[in-house]
Amino acid sequence: MRGFSLTIGGVILVVIVAAAALIGMPTYNVYSKQMQGKAAYEQAVQDRRIRVLEAQAALDSATLTAQAEIARARGTNEANRIMAESLGGPDNYLRWSYIHMLEETAGKQGREVIYIPTEAGMPILEAGRRPAE
Repeated sequence: MRGFSLTIGGVILVVIVAAAALIGMPTYNVYSKQMQGKAAYEQAVQDRRIRVLEAQAALDSATLTAQAEIARARGTNEANRIMAESLGGPDNYLRWSYIHMLEETAGKQGREVIYIPTEAGMPILEAGRRPAE
């Protein structure tokens, strides 16, 4: 009789576990779906924050780059103004700049080229130049 009571107890235990599983499974599925939804929402919020921070960094970078360009342009403008005044005006500054450009480009690529301004103030750029024999 002892073996029979053990078997009845085992069957009752199995029935109780099965009933708990049948009752608990739908509740667990609902809880699991809620947690998945919350995780997806938090991931979307985090992704949005990252995009906003990246956009803010790009805006800050563009603003600082623009400020640097403006400062560089102001410095160049001031340097040109000082140079023009020291040479006696903008016309003399342009002549000096032209001569300076000729000095820098002379002798490039192993050759000497001399540009002579014409009556319009524009050089004749290698017109009729013959190759070296």
